[in-house]
Amino acid sequence: MSALFALEDGRYVPSADTAGPWDPGAQHGGAVAALLTDAFERRDEVAGLAAGRLSFEFLRPVPVAPLVLELELVRPGRRVVELGARLHAGGAEVCRAAALFLSPVAADLPAADPQAPDPMPGPQSGREYAFGLDREAAQGARGFAPRALEMRFLDEPFAPGPARVWMRPALELFAGRPLSALARLAATADFGNGVAAPLPFAEYIFINADLSIHLMRAPRGEWIGLDARTHVAGGGVGLAESLVHDEHGPVARAFQSLVVAPRE
Repeated sequence: MSALFALEDGRYVPSADTAGPWDPGAQHGGAVAALLTDAFERRDEVAGLAAGRLSFEFLRPVPVAPLVLELELVRPGRRVVELGARLHAGGAEVCRAAALFLSPVAADLPAADPQAPDPMPGPQSGREYAFGLDREAAQGARGFAPRALEMRFLDEPFAPGPARVWMRPALELFAGRPLSALARLAATADFGNGVAAPLPFAEYIFINADLSIHLMRAPRGEWIGLDARTHVAGGGVGLAESLVHDEHGPVARAFQSLVVAPRE
């Protein structure tokens, strides 16, 4: 199995399979989110805690080029720990991220959400699809969408409006290190604005400037599902929101603020 990144001389070197749909020289936000989430999870300070929030600010396109990662302990504590990260490429800061970890709720506490959404139909109900802006070229193409994740759509791909899709990793994060369940969730959540396309890809861009994920519990299993929809109103701001599932039910909510504009 191929890997998304390699670690060389303290720098993270991305493969061509991290590339995003808008620019082949820029990484998909999902690849960046998976890398940073993995780094957060491996900090000793969060051992025994549960992830409550992950947030990523994409300050500029993250190039498919060697990256330098800086991590910091923002808020130490016994019950709440906050971590921060800064990602640099070519001396410029390209992404800023934060993670909040909290003491987990007692396992024997009864469920307290009588209006919880129903689980999505499972991935076995979906249809496999190679996802990319150029649908014909997506088959066999390099890039994060067509190569890094297997996708099974419950709704018609590229149809305007809400969409439901299951994803699981087809590549490792590093050679010999698969993506964790939390890193898979972060990678998948960045697809909300793409799978729930609000406007024709050929005519508009709708690039997310950020990604914020609030978790209800730890994800389990290989498959992560999105029930995604995108809101675009003239004079307003584009917003993509996704209810994130695993095969046991809803697990998180994700939000993306969008830059929406006609293609030049």
